Amino acid sequence: MNYYSTNLSNKQWKVIKNMLEIKERKRKHSLRDRINAIMYLTKTDCQWRMLPKDFGPWKCGILLN
Repeated sequence: MNYYSTNLSNKQWKVIKNMLEIKERKRKHSLRDRINAIMYLTKTDCQWRMLPKDFGPWKCGILLN
């Protein structure tokens, strides 16, 4: 994953992770990467299809995989 100014810091991720009910399962992309993608979208106001490739494929649904 490349660094983007919208990425969560480790401290921010710890707070969010504690709020989520994370079920242990195999994922193609981490929840942190998905939240970083959402942060990128809200900051840049870009379209889902215009997300950088390192956030994962847009077709899969941002939080589903």
